[in-house]
Formats: sequence, C-alpha cells, structure tokens
Amino acid sequence: MAAPAAPATPARGGFHPGSVLTDRQQYAAGILMALGNLMIVLDLTVANVSIPHIAGSLGVSMDEGTWVITSYAVAEAICVPLTGWLATRFGAVRMFIAAMCGFGLFSLLCGMSPTLGVLVVARIGQGLCGAPIMPLSQTLMMRIFTPERRARAIGVWAMTTMLGPALGPIVGGYISDNYSWHWIFLINVPIAIGCVLAALSLLPPLETKTTKQPIDTIGLALLVFWIGCLQIMLDIGREHDWFADWRIVALAASSLIGFAVFVVWELTEEHPVVDLKVFRHPGFRYALGALGLTFGAYMASIVLIPQWLQGNMGYTSRQAGLTTAFTALTAICVMPLAQRIIPKLDARVSVGLAILWMSVISIVRSGWTSDATFWDLSWPQIAQGFAMPFFMVPLTILSLGSVDPDETASAAGMQSFVRTLAIAIATSLVLTSWGNNQRTAQNSLADVLKPDQTMTTLANAGMGPEQSRAYINSLVENQAVIIAVDRVFVSVAIVMIVSAVLVLLSPKPRAQQIPQGGGGH
Repeated sequence: MAAPAAPATPARGGFHPGSVLTDRQQYAAGILMALGNLMIVLDLTVANVSIPHIAGSLGVSMDEGTWVITSYAVAEAICVPLTGWLATRFGAVRMFIAAMCGFGLFSLLCGMSPTLGVLVVARIGQGLCGAPIMPLSQTLMMRIFTPERRARAIGVWAMTTMLGPALGPIVGGYISDNYSWHWIFLINVPIAIGCVLAALSLLPPLETKTTKQPIDTIGLALLVFWIGCLQIMLDIGREHDWFADWRIVALAASSLIGFAVFVVWELTEEHPVVDLKVFRHPGFRYALGALGLTFGAYMASIVLIPQWLQGNMGYTSRQAGLTTAFTALTAICVMPLAQRIIPKLDARVSVGLAILWMSVISIVRSGWTSDATFWDLSWPQIAQGFAMPFFMVPLTILSLGSVDPDETASAAGMQSFVRTLAIAIATSLVLTSWGNNQRTAQNSLADVLKPDQTMTTLANAGMGPEQSRAYINSLVENQAVIIAVDRVFVSVAIVMIVSAVLVLLSPKPRAQQIPQGGGGH
C-alpha cells in the first residue's frame, strides 16, 4: 500500500522511519501507540453511563454531572489543533511522553476528586493532555514502521479509533456497577505509567526535528473562545429547548462570530496556531467533509443504540455496549484481508463503496421493531464492521495524499480535530432528533389508537380504567421510541449517501500511499 522510500532520501530527522528499530522493537512500539490511542478515545465515552453514579456520589444533579463530559470534550477539542505547533516546537516524542505523563496525573486526580469542581478541573487537564496523544501516535506509527509495514500498522491504529467509543460504555458501565466510578479514571494510571516507561525505552531515536516558532496568542484565544462556546451550546442545548432560550442563541452567535474572526486571523497571520491553508487542496476538502459526515453518522449508532437498549429494552450497560462493539471487533478480524485488497483499488472507490455499504446497514436498522432480539440488533453491527477497514485507511490516503508533503502534519491534525468535533455535534443532533421524533410519533399514535374505543375494548377484557390507561401509555411510548429510532437511522443513511458522493467526486490524490510523518500529527 505504501511505496518504499528511496534509500537516498532520508526522512525528517535524518533517518528512514522504522530503520533504527529492530522488528521486535517496531511491534512493541506499535502496540504502545495503539494502546495509548485506545485509552484516549475510550475516555471520550467511558464516563457517559457513569454520570448517575458520579452525581449521586458527589451530591449534585444529573445536569451538573454532565459537566464531567463537557469539560473533557471542550479541552480536547481546543488542544487537538495545537498538536502540530507543539510537536514542531518541542518534538513529537517529547510531546507524546509529556502528554502521557499529564494524562496519567490528571486521571489520578479525577479518581481522587472529593467534589464536582475538583473533578471538572481535573477532567479539563485530562482533556488538554490527552488531545495530542491521538495525532502524535498516528505520526509516530509512520516513523516506527518501515514503509512495507506502515499501511497495516495504520490500519490497526485506525481500528482503535473505532473500537474506543464502543468499548467506553461497556467499561464504564461495568466498573461503575460492580466497583466504583472512581476506577473508570484510576484504571488509566497504570496504563499511562507503562506507556511512559515503554516510550522512554523505545521512542527517543524517532524524535522529530524541532523549530522555535512564536506562538499565535490571539489565534489561540480565538480558538478557545469559539470552540468553547460551540461545545457548551451543544451540551446544554437539549436541556434548554435550543434556540428558544436566549443563552443558546448567545452561545451560537458568539461561536459563529468567533469562528469567522478566527478564520480571517489565521489566514493572515505569519505563524498561525492552526494552518488553514491546507483547505486550498480540493481533495483534502472533499475527504475531510466525508470524514466528518461519516464519522458523525457512525457515532449516531454508538450514542443512540446503547441509550435505547438501556432505557427501553431492559438491557444492562454491558449488554448494550457489547452490541455496538461488534462493529469494531469485526473490522479488526477483516483488517488482514483488507490490507491485501486496498492497494489494488482507487482510494476513492474503496472509501465510497464502504460508506455506501454503511448506509445500507443504516437502512436495515430503520426496520427494527420493539420485539427485536439481541442477534436481530447485533448482526447489522457485525455486517457494518466489514466496511470499516475499507473506509478509515483509504480515507487517510485520500486526504493526506492530496496535500503537499510539508503540510501532512497540519492535515492530519485537522483530521483528528474533525473527528473530535463530529462526536460532539453528532451526539447533540442525534439525541435531539430522537426526542423530537418520539413526540411526533406519540401524537400520531394517539390519534390512530382512538383512546375512547381502546379503553372500552380493554374494559371488556377485564381491565380497570387506571390499568387500561397505563397499558395504553406504555404501548404508545414504546412504539413511539422505536419509530423515532428508525427515523433517525433513515436520516443517517441519507447523510452517508451524501458523504459517499463527496468522496467519489473528489480528485485523485497525487500519491496512493500514506505519507511519511515528520511533523506533529
């Protein structure tokens, strides 16, 4: 999949990536990168099912408890675009080790937090330190492995990105139900320590070249402002009826204005904190648009299915999480076969067909009923997994192969930023759409049922008035929920079809290979 580098052309840093490590060291370092990335991505969702436990333990409301999720997401979204500058300034390996140390420290503080305020501050620190680890692990993967092994390594790395959000609810629910919510954070500490020790042993020879660059303080302040406003708006919008509340309107306007000023400033700044000039490449724009739409649509199933199964189908958090995890488990099994097929295909064809297959699976899900069994719900997840390897790796080729070699750092960082933002936006849109569709379906079903006639029928069957009303309400509510779920997946299918069209219309990348990484992402 990746063409071997010419011997006469050393990679940035004065050597060929992977050439300074033995085979055993390459595989050990690859496991380190994949484990570090999995830990960070897992923490995006691990606390979601634990909020009731956290809120009850700390004596706060559920609404206040959601700041545990919001604070982490805001901090990570802000810091991800800065990874390129940080790695260029301090070195990719040093930044990876420092970020892992910080993540472990703040995970310890999260687990020991006595109050919500302390927990939120620790989660902010956790998000700031965790944000660079995902793009840095991607860069270091490309420096660790020789060119002929690089595609497979990136494929395994990509699968951890898909597996993490699915495993989060399983791990978080199991630990909170059987032990204590503190351990969803404390479990990170030994993993972080192990990763730091392994990185100190294996990665120093892979350090990237550093350059002293001034920091764009105004650009950084604008970035913090508009992302912070957007993330808070997305997190509290459903609770405040969205734009019916003046606070949501103010946050939306502030985010929009801040974003516009940020774009103008970064395009005219000599040393921008985020290099937006990569968007001048049409292939990159198309690929990034497809990534945002498809990853957001994929997250719809990760967000919606567990909540529906736990809230309406009587599933435990572990059972609900296992259902969603089948996609990533299948993808991992298919990856070896995909690595042989992908190099023979145009990246656009591979990604486009994979997304279309995922849209077909969403249409299948739109036929679910309230009496669906565990395997009725699981087989579409299994089938979707066959498409994932043909989506993630070729899309990396399509996007990074469309930019100049010295822009791969900024382009890869933008990919991580879009993935992070897609999770936040998809979560809010999916849950809002689900709630609105439930209300619409309930009104429609109430009209169809003709309550007076139904009450008479139930009374003739021996039910009392209260029992009859409870039966009707339960029936309407359960059916409205599943109708709403089905409608959401119809919308998801449409979004994926649009995404596939974007990919198929994009220009062919200049190089059908994963570019060698030397920068920050």
